[in-house]
Amino acid sequence: MLAALGSLDVLDPTDVYWAGRLTLCGGPDDLDRYDAAFAAYFAGETPRARRPEAQERPQLSTTAPLEPGTGEGDDSDTPDLATQASADEVLRHRDVGEMSLAEREHLRRLFALLRPATPMRPARRRRPNPHGAVHPARTVRQALRDGGEVKRLLHRRRTPRPRRVVVLVDVSGSMSPYADALLRFAHAAVRARPASTEVFTIGTRLTRVTREMRLRDADKALAASGSAIPDWSGGTRLGEVLKAFLDRWGQRGTARGAVVVVCSDGWERGGTELLAEQMVRLRRLAHSVVWVNPHKGRTGYEPLTGGMVAALPSVDHFVSGHSMAAFEQLTGVIQRA
Repeated sequence: MLAALGSLDVLDPTDVYWAGRLTLCGGPDDLDRYDAAFAAYFAGETPRARRPEAQERPQLSTTAPLEPGTGEGDDSDTPDLATQASADEVLRHRDVGEMSLAEREHLRRLFALLRPATPMRPARRRRPNPHGAVHPARTVRQALRDGGEVKRLLHRRRTPRPRRVVVLVDVSGSMSPYADALLRFAHAAVRARPASTEVFTIGTRLTRVTREMRLRDADKALAASGSAIPDWSGGTRLGEVLKAFLDRWGQRGTARGAVVVVCSDGWERGGTELLAEQMVRLRRLAHSVVWVNPHKGRTGYEPLTGGMVAALPSVDHFVSGHSMAAFEQLTGVIQRA
């Protein structure tokens, strides 16, 4: 496995997963155990205990074994790992809103491997560091301890600190096919930096679900968030909800200097003038505004809805959020913001 990772990208969870699966699994019986161990090590999920299965009596077959190469005596249960790897790559680019239940279950495992990077900001306070400018006070104090002789110079520099990330997820009826995936992305962001990530849901009202998203298990976090959201699959009033967010949270510092990620398709039932006004306020407070629209990934899409036309002038990055590959690109956008 280590030799395989030497030729792959160790920061890509998909490469790490398949490098271990192709080298550590000796048969189909090892696949479930490998998935459980991989999720436990990288995602922190506790493997669930299975019920002891009754031992089956060996069945003696009276049929003579066939010669290899005939096609009938081969192990038909052994999966083609190369085909599964290709299918996994195809699934990364599939639209989340068009997936089946089995594909969504596999997507849930891919989200457990997602590691969103945190944007950094330069700190104001300088800290001791082997490199950087000379710290005169510490150097003199150290020289006094050494009898007045300056033996070495002590340095200090500004070290980067995590920048706050605020995720606003639209849970209205038009966003229902993508709400689950967007909330799983938000959970992955909270799991990476619990202290510097805030999550809100927007629809007809504003709901803070950061506490629910801090649960380690993604399914439990989404279930708790669903219980706390009163306007799931309702209408959309982006202007009023953004105003409530800025009045209660933004002005107090939550959005100030943060990377704000708005996940919505831009359908606005209220007035677009209010939405444009609040987006201008948000742009003045935030360090960067990222708008995620799942429909942007479709061929021929143009932002012609009233909400998108009003919001785009105040948006720094307009990206799609319709597939796993799009979410991986979104993590890079947030990191570079």
